[in-house]
Amino acid sequence: MTQDLMEKPAVQSFDPSRDNVSQGRNQSTGGAGGGSEQKGRSNHWEVRTQEQPYAFLPEQPIADKNRYGQLIDLVDLTGLPKERSLFINENPEVGSNPNRNKQHGFFFTADNCIGCHACEAACSEKNENPAHIAFRSVGYVEGGSYPDYKRMNISMACNHCDDPVCLKGCPTRAYTKHAEYGAVLQDPDTCFGCGYCTWVCPYNAPQLDPVKGQVSKCNMCVDRLEVGLKPACVSACVGNALDFGVIENTPENRQQCKTDIPGFPSPDITHPNIRFQQTKSMPLELTRTDSMPVKYHRDEEGSYKPAIDQKAGKAKHWNFGRLNSRENPLVIFTLSAQAAYGMFLITIVSALAGVTGFSEFVTSDMFALIAFGAAGLTGLGLLMSVTHLGKPFRAYRGFNNLRHSPVSREGLGLALFKAGCGITGLLSLPYNSWFMGLFGSEAYVSEGLATPVVAAALFAIIAGFGGLFYMNKCYQIKARPFWNHLQTTTSFAGNSLSLGSLVSAIIVLPTLALSDIAIDSAITVLGSTFALGLILEAIGLWKHNKDLNRSENEGGAAHYVQCTTFGKTYLLRNTVLAVNLLLAIGLLALHVAEMAPTTLLLAAWVAVAIASVLMALVSRALFYILVIPTTMPGAFFWKNKGFEQHARDIGLADNPNSGVVHLHH
Repeated sequence: MTQDLMEKPAVQSFDPSRDNVSQGRNQSTGGAGGGSEQKGRSNHWEVRTQEQPYAFLPEQPIADKNRYGQLIDLVDLTGLPKERSLFINENPEVGSNPNRNKQHGFFFTADNCIGCHACEAACSEKNENPAHIAFRSVGYVEGGSYPDYKRMNISMACNHCDDPVCLKGCPTRAYTKHAEYGAVLQDPDTCFGCGYCTWVCPYNAPQLDPVKGQVSKCNMCVDRLEVGLKPACVSACVGNALDFGVIENTPENRQQCKTDIPGFPSPDITHPNIRFQQTKSMPLELTRTDSMPVKYHRDEEGSYKPAIDQKAGKAKHWNFGRLNSRENPLVIFTLSAQAAYGMFLITIVSALAGVTGFSEFVTSDMFALIAFGAAGLTGLGLLMSVTHLGKPFRAYRGFNNLRHSPVSREGLGLALFKAGCGITGLLSLPYNSWFMGLFGSEAYVSEGLATPVVAAALFAIIAGFGGLFYMNKCYQIKARPFWNHLQTTTSFAGNSLSLGSLVSAIIVLPTLALSDIAIDSAITVLGSTFALGLILEAIGLWKHNKDLNRSENEGGAAHYVQCTTFGKTYLLRNTVLAVNLLLAIGLLALHVAEMAPTTLLLAAWVAVAIASVLMALVSRALFYILVIPTTMPGAFFWKNKGFEQHARDIGLADNPNSGVVHLHH
């Protein structure tokens, strides 16, 4: 220990390799108020009487870099001071662990895990978790046939990754990756319960508590590390399946330090700090015990890759009742924001391009309704997104992580778009004869949009584009292959054009008709934009279907559910989209050729519009319900969605001891 560390108040720890400690632990480490060493100890963590040697962190040579090429010494990597306090339990003292600035990680030996769940229990006991929350869980995969049937248990918690996507995604900056131990820590008090970190994490480490409305997760037991002890889950493991230490340092009695294992998502997503050993031969195919239609197939190189497990067969169902979900507010949020942007964009761009009808509309009193309507529709969407939060009154924290989080950038972009639309409406009021008449004044006369109005409108369009761009980025998630596709982009852009043109038509066309202004050009523009939006959606759906039909990952499994569990609903959505597109093209052709009365054409457009709005709602609900994350095999009860549904059906969910809670948020 260096002279500087010796001079500073430090947390004392015990080295089991020292004879005087191992032989005299009864005297020196007695309970609180025991021996002299214990009396001087800080409150990071109290070492128990007769702590066993296996509970202490080992002293081993440290490698310079991990297998991904990153420095293991995080002080050298970050340039931060070596002796910073973690302020554990408000304790300002610095721990005495000599490797506290090195990246630590878990080592899991699947051959040794017996599925006793002692690690789960120890973790939950230490962190005082309720029954429905567990930072560490044990799932398993199994395969083969009698008498050669095998099971492999997997114990998993947060992997404190080199590239923590939870940290980058969190809009409130509730996450921090510390140079001390490389721990990715999360502050539940900062979190407002959006749950985005639970989307982007491939390992299901962050846990959203539907009762408290906030996320919490494994904290690597840094309080124990500060006094030289391994995390609680490791110390409790009865089969020596779990171990812990500086990453890449193979623990004693281990033969392997692999980065993957059957059922484990690709380590390329986040570079997790966990290493595996699994030497026992397993069957060619392994299945999960939860309700997820995913299994794992061994390739020619011996690696297990995900494949579709057709648990429910190929029968098609409607399942309209299951379209209702916790994400309903996000359905309204995304659709209303996209419609608001589309209606404003189409109106402004058409007017600036000199399209007949739109040029006259923007000088009318009803133009303010477009501007304020877009602001109001966006406000409705933002309000719905706030209701989705576990702690809605902390929504202001959503702008804390503009540097990294697409959620923060999405919110800022849409907030600025809303403000821009409102300012556009306000600047147009001096040209509004109805508004100026309220004050006994005459409105200014303008042949088109006034320069200040144009400037505000262009600002709103740019801000709205940024908001929708990052809305799309929010769903391009490697941990959710069903979303991480071109189809998400085409769906969002297509809805902006199709729904935006419909909302714009509701205001623009009646205004022109009542003002005796020809509506032919406006119908052509709005109808063409509507058809273009449907074409974009159709292209995305075709590409999505083509790619996921060939995919064997979780995205392909989600598409399998889409074609079976929701097969009839999916077919209806696609059929309505195709019919609406053909009708839109046909109605446009009849309008241009003047082969049908305008009244009849408008009535047909209304029917198409209603069908499109209904199918947009169904489509977006499917978007949220169908996604299957690249997560670990579910545990016996609380992570097994099939069991959760069964528990709710029979009333077992009403018993808090079952570990299933109703979704309060």
